[in-house]
Amino acid sequence: MQSAAFDRTDLGWSDGDQVLETVRKIATEDLSPVANKIDQEGFYPSEIMRDLAEAGAFCGHLDKYGSRYDLAVDAMTEISRHCGSTGFMSWCHDVCGLYLEQSGNSALVARLDDHVRGNTLGGTGLSNPMKALTGIEKMALKAVKVDGGYVVNGCLPWVSHIRVGGYCGVIAGVDHTKDHEIMFLLDLDDRASLRGCPTFSGMEGTSTWAIELSDYFVGHDQIIADPVRPFLKKVRPAFVLLQTGFGLGVTQGAIDSMLEVEESLGHVNQFLHDRPNEVQAELDELKAKVHRLGREVFSGSLDILIDILDARAQVSELSLRATQSALLHQGARGYLMSSPVQRRIREAHFVAIVTPAIKHLRWEMSKLMKADLAA
Repeated sequence: MQSAAFDRTDLGWSDGDQVLETVRKIATEDLSPVANKIDQEGFYPSEIMRDLAEAGAFCGHLDKYGSRYDLAVDAMTEISRHCGSTGFMSWCHDVCGLYLEQSGNSALVARLDDHVRGNTLGGTGLSNPMKALTGIEKMALKAVKVDGGYVVNGCLPWVSHIRVGGYCGVIAGVDHTKDHEIMFLLDLDDRASLRGCPTFSGMEGTSTWAIELSDYFVGHDQIIADPVRPFLKKVRPAFVLLQTGFGLGVTQGAIDSMLEVEESLGHVNQFLHDRPNEVQAELDELKAKVHRLGREVFSGSLDILIDILDARAQVSELSLRATQSALLHQGARGYLMSSPVQRRIREAHFVAIVTPAIKHLRWEMSKLMKADLAA
């Protein structure tokens, strides 16, 4: 592919309905047939990711394209409806684009065009630092200030949607300082080593690796934020809200599986809880809430942040219920390893535990509400 300046008219990305129609076509015709290969063989669908990028799947949330978080979430939902792994990688790619645009660093903003078009692919490595900054665990990467930038050392576990030649947004604590961190775009060139991860019960096709850094130099053209905390406060609502897209998609896929057997098994399935029409009504209501919140991700409002955290938790809980119900609706056929039903149960478990996990969301909501009451 040739790098080129964006032209919304030429690309057709200004028409959200057209974007979703094309994304839906790619997800149905190209992604769905290889979803089991992605899940069970660890196949990394880089070409499909590039096709989705060309369709406009990864542009909607960016200021340059109208800050349409509803479009970004809906595109991710359509992708995740057929493959939760690819939906998760879509989120990784989306938030990496968010980092580039919001950094204000001209060197990084200049890389945004290739990123959004899928000419380059990048992820996010904020699971450890997000937990470290809330006191759950220690910061994995350490930085030392030197002339012209920083030198970083450490090992960052479990970073997805990356490979040699790619990149991801990461955070390192600055040595011999208190409450000082830097966020930078980590280019995965020969200065970084990728190490294999244990075999997971799902999401094996997400190209997830551990990253080891030894005296990795970070120049000013790689800095996303220094200091980090004001930047994270700004982008975190968007970071969390975008995650709802892959949970909503896994839930919609579960509903699809229930409806597949309604004609043949509806007479007995009517005695189950969480019937497809009930789950669909909950899903539609939750999606409308996410759309509303998407218009206020940069409001700076504490109430909006709490509502976003709550929506993210609700999506996790609904995906767990919906996928469990889909297995009960399908019976033995859903228990086959070739069935997308059992795969979605494992995908829903991932939705519930990926940072921020349900327990972290509830913990933080409790802290924020207590602090608000005490103010």
